[in-house]
Parts: sequence; C-alpha cells; structure tokens
Amino acid sequence: MSDGTATTDLDVRLEKHRVELTGYCYRMLGSSFEAEDAVQDTMVRAWRSYEKFEGRSSLRSWLYRIATNVCLDMLTAGNKRARPMDLTDSTPLAQAALSPRPDSTWLEPMPDVRVLPTASDPAEAAVAKESVRLAFMAALQRLPPKQRAVLILREVLAWKASEVAELLDTSVASVNSALQRARATLADSEGAAADAAVSDPLDEEQQKLLERYVAAFEGYDMAALTALLHEDAVMTMPPFDLWLCGTPDITGFMTTLGAACAGSRLLPVQVNGLPGFAQYKPDPEAGGFTPWALQVLEISDGRLTGFHFFLDTKRWFPLFGLPLHLEAEADEIE
Repeated sequence: MSDGTATTDLDVRLEKHRVELTGYCYRMLGSSFEAEDAVQDTMVRAWRSYEKFEGRSSLRSWLYRIATNVCLDMLTAGNKRARPMDLTDSTPLAQAALSPRPDSTWLEPMPDVRVLPTASDPAEAAVAKESVRLAFMAALQRLPPKQRAVLILREVLAWKASEVAELLDTSVASVNSALQRARATLADSEGAAADAAVSDPLDEEQQKLLERYVAAFEGYDMAALTALLHEDAVMTMPPFDLWLCGTPDITGFMTTLGAACAGSRLLPVQVNGLPGFAQYKPDPEAGGFTPWALQVLEISDGRLTGFHFFLDTKRWFPLFGLPLHLEAEADEIE
C-alpha cells in the first residue's frame, strides 16, 4: 500500500467518527463552533500521532481520549455557557431593554445532523436527542469539566466505568464518585427535564401544535399564539440577556419592541433534538425576506413551554445550511 493510499484510508477511518465526536465536544463545551474546532484539532492530533498509536485500545477510544483532553484544555478558562434565565431574573415588559452580552456567554444551538449519528436502536437515538436539548445542555454546563466528561461518557454514551477510568487516567472509584456528584448536581438543576415531553418522533398532537404555531406566528395572531403557550412560557433572545415569562409579557413584547417580526416566514429545522424554525423577516429594501432568528421550541403537555430566538443570523443560518434570502412569492425553498 502506498503512503498516499494509507493516508486516504486513515482519513476515511477518522471521518467516520466526526459526528459522534462533535456531539461529545458540543456537550462538553456548549458551543457549536468551539465543538467543531475541537474536533478538527482532535483529527489533526490523531493524524499527526497515528504512528505512535499502538492499537492498545480501539481507534474510537483513542479519539475520545484526544477529544477529552482538547475539551478540558479549552475549559481551563472556566467559562460556563448559559441561557438568559440562568443569569438573570425575568424582566417585566415595562422594563424590557435589549442588552447584549458577548458570544462566549451563551449556550449555542446546533443542527441535529452535525451531532447525532444515525442509530439503529430507537432507545439509543432517543437518549442522544435528549442529551443535546437546551435544558439538559444548560444543566451540563454547571458541572466541573471532569464531572461533565464522566457523566456524558457514562450516562449518554454508555461507556463502562473501567473504560472511562482508563480514558481519564484515574480509578474506577474516582469515576463512580464523580458520576454520583454530577447526578446530584443535575437533580438540583431546575428545568433539566423541562422539555422531556417532546416525543421522538413528534406525535400527531405535537405536529398539529407546530402547524398551529406556524400559522399563528406568520399571521402574527397574538390570540392564537396565546392559546398555544403555557401561561408560564419562557421566551429568550440571545445575545440579549432579556428573557420574558408569561403570555402577557411575551405577546406584549411581540407587538411593541418585536413588532417588526410581523409578516415573517418560517422554515422548519432540526435543532438540539427539538423542533425549530428559521425565521425570515420582511425585507422592505430588497423585497422578499431576510434572515432574522433561529427559533428553538420546547413542548410539554400539549403546549409550548419555551421558544428561544438565536438572533446572530450571520452565524446560525450558514451553520444550518439555510438560504440567506427568501423570495416573496416562494412558498417553499427546496
């Protein structure tokens, strides 16, 4: 086998693990872009040091060891990504102000296709989806980095304690202790399972709820929207730290500070194991519709409990492969 063929073969073998590694790094870091950077760093390190890999573990385990070290190095700064409701109290509509915080503050959205490998086992696929949902991701960010790694490897990826101990160069007892502490922290995290009622795939009732949501939002019908929301529903808008709670404040905001969203168009997306939409606002200058927000919806008991608007469209729309303009007459974008 020539060196070129060997290199190509290694590249193919490494690429087979990219999606699952991206999912792991995303859960560790809470950032879609940092996760992809971490995986790329992992691949480069693996490629450069492959001759030293003696096959004492599987290639997959070796890659996870490298990825873990990369993530732990990136987390030494101690930054914990969060949602607006993790940082401040909700703001009454009368006091609403749009105050942005740096990108590094926020838990970031991620396309399902980039972090959820195809799984033949429905139960395994369901666990994977649940473990990238926003509430669970936010709870993960509260854990110290090594506890976070242990919990993800043990609870999400179903590694044995002995395998995790080997990866982290520690003892099984230490792994079990870290897992126990991580579970206790997650149990104390309010809302860690708040969106667990989203079924996989969405059931008929949830599909109809989303259809009604699209009709209400595109029609900017506040009465119809109110009927779809839990009375204590939450609305967030990163990079702004403002968040609203309750239908009166949410619909009040949408008809005042958010009034420019009237007439928007929505395209469905799969994001963080949850239903979501790419929102396009009318573009009075160029005509048609321009990107405005990536929406992520949380559902429980037949109503929307949360909808989260990620507003940095220059980052999110390319990440999701979304068009940067919609024509006014287009009903669907292929």
